[in-house]
Amino acid sequence: MSRSTVDAILLLGPTACGKSALAMRLAREIALEIVSVDSAQVYRGMDIGTAKPSAAERALVPHHLIDLRDPSEPYSAADFVRDATSAIEQIRARGRLPLVVGGTMLYAKALREGLSALPSADREVRARIEARAREIGWPGLHAELARVDPTAAARLPPNDSQRIQRALEVFELTGVPLSQLQANPQRPLLALATIALIPPDRKELHRRIEHRFDAMLAAGFLDEVRALMARGDLNPDLPSMRSVGYRQVWQHLAQATPFAEFRSAAIAATRQLAKRQITWLRSMKDAVVVDPFEADAFERVKALVVERG
Repeated sequence: MSRSTVDAILLLGPTACGKSALAMRLAREIALEIVSVDSAQVYRGMDIGTAKPSAAERALVPHHLIDLRDPSEPYSAADFVRDATSAIEQIRARGRLPLVVGGTMLYAKALREGLSALPSADREVRARIEARAREIGWPGLHAELARVDPTAAARLPPNDSQRIQRALEVFELTGVPLSQLQANPQRPLLALATIALIPPDRKELHRRIEHRFDAMLAAGFLDEVRALMARGDLNPDLPSMRSVGYRQVWQHLAQATPFAEFRSAAIAATRQLAKRQITWLRSMKDAVVVDPFEADAFERVKALVVERG
């Protein structure tokens, strides 16, 4: 990192690495506001399974981009870039530091590198794609995507429902393959510095993931999802309900799978999420890497934030 001041600092890391606690500790010593980069915390009523900051924490430190949408509504990387850019500009105008904290790496990448000019989500098109998926399955739709956008299909697993749906949606709305549109991103509007919390001790991260998931269960995670299911207007194919943890709880409650089997599957899915997040982080070559489990992690991060903020 050079010493020039940036518009905002990104504090990114895998799930359960301690990002939020570290950010709250920083806020006690630095005049900052937190901008969430979390694709699940944008949804109202999804609190326990997203590890959303508590009301007390949000009263102590202003948080942005939380509780923006109902779980039935879409929210995209383009929405995030627009909302985050606005929040960062307003925080700077108040003379405070915007600290962008979270683990949705697609959103972070979009903010850092810019976005292609993609169409907004279209409910009718998405509904048609979801109906088609119920007929032939997501692998079948992946095969259809391979015919119209082989480049996008080649980088997506056959069951990546959210991204297959988006690629097909973009093609239907524009007639142009998503991969072609993404080849020419717009330049980012903000100057950003990135701190990547990457724990080299994967076993410790896995231990923390398991501990946090059990804490979520004890806090009422199953009841939270039961309440969402009881609304009657949500389904497991919605982006909100495909979030890691929520997807597994929904399946467990809907299919009455054994609790031990469900718990193991949810923890395994969270570990896989963390692995993908770390892969994204390692691709950000300009990021300063800090081991969040080291004793001096807070002091290192604080020094970096003070230097650039």
